[in-house]
Amino acid sequence: MKRLIVSLAMALAWLAQASTAASSVPALPLSSLRLPPGFQIELFASVPNARQMALGKNTLFAGSMRAGKVYAIPLQAPHTPVVIAAGLEMPVGVAFRDGDLYVSAVDRILRLRNIEARLKNPPRPEIVSSAYPADTHHGWKFITFGPDGKLYVPVGAPCNICAPDPDKYAVITRLDVASGKIEVVARGVRNSVGFDWQPQSGELWFTDNGRDWLGDDAPPDELNRLSRPGQHFGYPYCHGGNIADPEFGQSRRCDEFEPPVQNLGAHVASLGMRFYRGKQFPERYRDAVFIAEHGSWNRSRKNGYRVSVVRLQGSRAVSYEPFVTGWQQGESAWGRPADVLVMRDGSLLVSDDQAGAIYRVSYRGNR
Repeated sequence: MKRLIVSLAMALAWLAQASTAASSVPALPLSSLRLPPGFQIELFASVPNARQMALGKNTLFAGSMRAGKVYAIPLQAPHTPVVIAAGLEMPVGVAFRDGDLYVSAVDRILRLRNIEARLKNPPRPEIVSSAYPADTHHGWKFITFGPDGKLYVPVGAPCNICAPDPDKYAVITRLDVASGKIEVVARGVRNSVGFDWQPQSGELWFTDNGRDWLGDDAPPDELNRLSRPGQHFGYPYCHGGNIADPEFGQSRRCDEFEPPVQNLGAHVASLGMRFYRGKQFPERYRDAVFIAEHGSWNRSRKNGYRVSVVRLQGSRAVSYEPFVTGWQQGESAWGRPADVLVMRDGSLLVSDDQAGAIYRVSYRGNR
């Protein structure tokens, strides 16, 4: 009887603590967000410093940057996150494959085996590779498994503008997680924090953040397409397809490099991107590219802080426009989109590392 009373008291204390924690989360001004007609947005989960997301069988996983943690969020309500790894260095990237969760931590790729069966007692992360540079400048990494079964891992330039070792920096690599072998698949990529494969062609598309300190409106961020391994996308010689760098542009011509599929806004900090493979949204959004634009930090007037969409005809961009706006209010912003992820029901998740939130965008209008 005493054990029952003690257990009941502990349960009530835990519920009180959980209720207090939930009530301490400030309400977000979701009513300020603007979407096209027929769309709605709601809070899916409160997740501190949420960055890249990955979908398991029954769980959503999210990395972080400043928090140094990796979270697991049940797909069934109430979507309460649990910490499954902590004390890591910039564990921005997460990727799920064959029951295991892979995490990027600057110079290391880590693995948590059979994670969904061990959420209450997570395994210690094991090292898959420690062969990546330890530089923290552009050292955080978005990671995703490709159609070839390899883990794609970018390595940003360790600077704003410089000419680093072309085999180690400003590249996108692919890692064989079984053998540890690393190959470079794209060069001249200043800092990609988002990529996906086009459903029709199977080609790798990626966002790239342009260099700083060339003015408010230059250079643009980029949306790029890799049509064959080894292509060079211009950094540090050329930006946006036709802007020669004032420090390095004299030695190479812009027409030597692959031009962007679409120039994005200058300094919008384009991060996570996905092709829309769902069926919930209207036909005009099928196979379009959704991009999380984290927002500018070095522009006299803020830019970005939104989710944008690029519509395509084949491999050609035909439009680039805002999709969700309202995180920026005047010259302040209460949220910063970091990643997007298409759910199995066709809704779109958006992570926000500033507001500590993951939102769900769904369509309820007429098609």
